Amino acid sequence: MRVWSKLKNRIVVGITGASGVILGIKLLEFLKKTGIETHLIITGIAKKIIEHETDYSVKDVEKLADSVHDNKDLFAPIASGSFKIKGMVVIPCSMKTLAGVANGYSDNLLLRVADVCLKERRRMILVAREMPLSQIHVENMERVSRAGGIILPPVLTFYSKPKNINDMVNHVIGKVLDMLDIENDVYKRWGK
Repeated sequence: MRVWSKLKNRIVVGITGASGVILGIKLLEFLKKTGIETHLIITGIAKKIIEHETDYSVKDVEKLADSVHDNKDLFAPIASGSFKIKGMVVIPCSMKTLAGVANGYSDNLLLRVADVCLKERRRMILVAREMPLSQIHVENMERVSRAGGIILPPVLTFYSKPKNINDMVNHVIGKVLDMLDIENDVYKRWGK
């Protein structure tokens, strides 16, 4: 039987069909080192983008998680509020997924888990990946934020004097980890 401290150290990671899947992969790599239990959902389009944008295979990415769930499986344990998790990160988050979360349209597992996080008042972070933003995108972000979700777009920063793309990716991953209250030194903080 698991103790509560272990149960709350579960995180669901969703990778959706937006450019920037490396962000989700790097988050999984970091979490694997921490001993935090991860549950992964990869959408169909995200699987194609992984193969297109990175040198990883979908199987490589799935091996980074403790459990992998089919996005069509609404009977998965993570679909229930009784399945205790610390939170969920959708990284990257497509505008389609954002719209589903904003409107409570839970027609797949990823959207259902996001909906559960909001209703159970658990951390739910959307790394929204699009530019420029339409009025609809902005309104959907506002709705999610008002419902308790965190919108964390992967914004470039330069105060840390990044040397390469990996430094910029790590900055985003560090900010996500901060929002989950997970100690990290993945990125250079202001004033250090």
